[in-house]
Amino acid sequence: MEIFERWESGIRGYCRAYPTVFASASGARQIDEDGRSYIDFFAGAGVLNFGHNDPRMKAAVIEYLQADGVVHSLDMYTTAKRRFIERFVEVILKPRAMDYRLQFMGPTGTNAVEAALKLARRVTGRRTVLAASNGFHGMTLGALACTANEYFRNAAGVPLDNVMRIPFENAAGGGVRMIRELQAAFAMASSGLEPLAAIMIEPIQAEGGVNVASREFLLALQDLAHSQGALLIFDDIQAGCGRTGSYFSFDGMGLSPDIICLAKGIGGFGTPMAMNLNKPEYDAHWSPGEHTGTFRGQDISFVAGAEALRYFTDDVLMSAVKTKGARMAEALQSLAQQHGQGFAVRGKGMMQALDVGDGALAKTVARHCFERGLLIGPCGCGGRVLKLIPPLVISDADLDEGLTIFAAALAAGIEEHRHAQS
Repeated sequence: MEIFERWESGIRGYCRAYPTVFASASGARQIDEDGRSYIDFFAGAGVLNFGHNDPRMKAAVIEYLQADGVVHSLDMYTTAKRRFIERFVEVILKPRAMDYRLQFMGPTGTNAVEAALKLARRVTGRRTVLAASNGFHGMTLGALACTANEYFRNAAGVPLDNVMRIPFENAAGGGVRMIRELQAAFAMASSGLEPLAAIMIEPIQAEGGVNVASREFLLALQDLAHSQGALLIFDDIQAGCGRTGSYFSFDGMGLSPDIICLAKGIGGFGTPMAMNLNKPEYDAHWSPGEHTGTFRGQDISFVAGAEALRYFTDDVLMSAVKTKGARMAEALQSLAQQHGQGFAVRGKGMMQALDVGDGALAKTVARHCFERGLLIGPCGCGGRVLKLIPPLVISDADLDEGLTIFAAALAAGIEEHRHAQS
């Protein structure tokens, strides 16, 4: 690893938690150059919903490359883009009676958020965006202004303005009543509150600690947005694309966001891609080329992403996600009860988490997981939440082994942490 330490920027982060050099990967496992196998409960921070090197996607990509398919296309029309759009409309939008325009931008989630904020401000002629505590929306300045994490915000070097912060539903002071009181305050002519351009919210806060919003909370935010003439933006970048047992994390709740931000798993194969779904009446406010990007024509991602949509043509995968998610939640609940330290379990589908209440303890447990052959990532305030997001296609055997390793690592981490404090 000396070459990385000598030449790569000190900004690198995940590699410090996983101090090995990976050489190959398949399904829910990564293999390092020494041949050691690791069960992946991190899945590229949600990118690898369909596992490493999915055979069907790999075959589709190889076939496309061997046929000299267009790889980079800016926003020109290509056969790969057409196939992806056709399949997304047929498999995802039409069954839900959803009418959106698909906007492709730079290949990361933060660029999707930037485009959404820009469009909302264009539509309304306003600046202020309502965002939530513990929210994570990206690292570029507009998205970072909506992000709550102090560590990330402090790296900006400039003021992060035009955002009003509210507590998320499960944070102190949060809840439906708070939203209703805020709506009443906005209605007062002398409240001093500026009208909103948008409400930016994650239906499930992933990096913020796997905080799951209720239908009632999200509906209250939708009502607030409508009363303001503001746009409701859902950031479903990590919790979407099937992670929770349905394509969108908010499916079946009777919600109709004005913009939906997607990225991570949408590229299917782990290849970069981001896309916003804009309601047509708002998308019409764009002028050609107003939000551009060199890599919005990511044709390999279109090829793999179109193939990934096959997983949603029936209920096989989503039923499995619900079943496996329930097993994960049950295992974590058992561990929380066993250790009796006020641990909290949160999650939906195959995004499950154990809040251990202490960032140092969580870091210790994550290290023990790695040493035993399991990859996980702490998140949440102070890094105190252990988030489990294995590939949706993980085998029952790998899932069970991973949960067994996690249980052993948790016990070892608690014991080590207890000795360190004594």
